[in-house]
Parts: sequence; C-alpha cells; structure tokens
Amino acid sequence: MAGYLRSLRRRVLTPNVAETKLGTRGFHVKDQASQELLETVGASFLAGYGHAVEATSPSAAEERLEEIAVRFRGFAYEGAAMGFTVLDALPVGGSRRLAGFLAGRGSAHIYMVYVGIGWAMARLPKFRWSRLQAPDPLLRWLVLDGYGFHQAYFHTEEYVHRQHQDARLRWPADDPHGYAGHAIDQGIGRAMWFVAGTDAGLTGDLIERFPEERRSDLYAGAGLAATYAGGADAEELRAFADRAGPHRAMVAQGSAFAAKARIRAGLLVPHVELATEVLCGLPAELAAKVCDDVRPDAADGRSYPAYELWRRRIAGELVAAGGLQ
Repeated sequence: MAGYLRSLRRRVLTPNVAETKLGTRGFHVKDQASQELLETVGASFLAGYGHAVEATSPSAAEERLEEIAVRFRGFAYEGAAMGFTVLDALPVGGSRRLAGFLAGRGSAHIYMVYVGIGWAMARLPKFRWSRLQAPDPLLRWLVLDGYGFHQAYFHTEEYVHRQHQDARLRWPADDPHGYAGHAIDQGIGRAMWFVAGTDAGLTGDLIERFPEERRSDLYAGAGLAATYAGGADAEELRAFADRAGPHRAMVAQGSAFAAKARIRAGLLVPHVELATEVLCGLPAELAAKVCDDVRPDAADGRSYPAYELWRRRIAGELVAAGGLQ
C-alpha cells in the first residue's frame, strides 16, 4: 500500500515530460542533435524529480540517480533537489528530506542542488519560501539563479522577450544589497541557451536586446549553460565569446563555474573540456581550480555579496591566466 501511495504521489506531483519538448516550449531548433540533447536534459531533470518524490528516503533516490548517464546525471540531481524541496514544503510529512540529500551524495552536486531549490521556489507559494533550506550563505544565490531559469524557461515571453525583471523580489530576507535581480538574471541567461536551442548566435541576439546593465549577468549564465549542457562546437563558442565584447570575462566566469560543478560531482565529459578551452583559455581542471583559489569567506562582501565578489575574482583571474581579451 505504501509503495502504491508513493507511486501515486509521483504521478500527481511530477510535471509531464511533454513540457520539456522544444516544440511545446516554442524554443528554437538548431538541429536534431541539439534538440535531442536539450530534450534529454529535460527528461533527466524530471526523472530525478520523480525519483525524489517517490523514494522512501534520499539514499533510495540516490541509487536511481546514479544510474543516469554521466552527461545528464547532474540535471537529475537538480530535479531531485526540486522534488525534495517541494515535499519538505508540504504541510505534512516532515521537512528533512533535502537536508538528508545534502548530507549524502547530493553534497557532491551542491551547485545543482541549490539551483533545483530555486525551481521549487518558483512553484511554491511565497508564504512557503520560509521553509526553503539553503544554509550556505555563499552559494544560496544559486537558488535565485534556479528561480530565474525556471521563469525564463516556462514564462519565456514575459522573462525573455519582454525582459521582465523581478525587481521587488525579496529573498533572502537578510539581503542588504538588493542583489536578487542579478542572480535571477544569471539564471535567465542560462535559460536563453535552451530557448535558443544551443544556437550561440541567437543566444547573443536575445541577450543584446536587454538593457546594457543586465547583459553581464545574462552572458555569464549563458556561458555556464554552454559549458555544462553543451551543444555548440568550438567555432560557435569562439564567436559567442567574441560577441560578448566587454562581458567576455563573465562568459568565462560562467564557464569556470560549470567546470567546477561537474568536476566536484565527478561528471567531467569532453564537451566541458572543449568549452573551457575556448571560453576560459584553460583546461577544465584549471578553470575549476581558479574557482577554488579565489573563493571568499561568506563575510567578505562589500557593497555587494561575497558571491558577487567571488564571480569578479574568478573573471579577473581568468583574464590573467587564460590570456582573455
């Protein structure tokens, strides 16, 4: 009976996989390979979400997550984080699933887990946001990155084409810097890589329709997606980096973040190496090491959070180490 109820919970709570199809979303189709890539990413995310909401425990979900192909496993962990967060926010059933997930194999995927929390944030009523668990004060901005991705992915007309900005969003409550919009834009930039069907030229077109002051965050997010998800060859990546102009270093920063997330989780694959070589001017291992070497203490922020200080340090180091123009 318990197994049946868990299976029913999965069917009720899990979005339909058709929602991840490029045709359903109205996203650009560059070619069949890119379409298959992005739709497999979406299916892997939903598989992870489903494993989480059906599992008897985080460790039981992890066993199934580990069966997903290396290239797509991080997206499954992201989906699982969303699932555990949604369950924790329900009025009944306890609220320690995500904590248990982060205490286990989810720790290696902490970047993707925090992004997955942001997906849940976008689906939960605001009065439930107080139940969101993002204890790392440096990485918690990735929650808003995930929120921004969700909004641009599912509300593309509003957030991408009409360039909506959640200027009044107040999370976390103790943010004295008003940084939320920047973190959300980083997620919107990631989503643009999907909206454009991994077409680097179209991604640049979409970004450059935004006001100049938002483009740095958008380019950083797109650079992260181009590296973590892939879908572009070296020539396309070079053209995208050149297109970024004054935001070139932030494209590299996003790329280095993606390399760090994949290497920490043991998910390094060839397209990541290609992307960091082009976008960072460094192999993936060295790009990820830059992230570690300049990571600040969470209290180091000045007129902006330590997370932004970290991003700027990474960009500066990559300009020097990778010889970026």
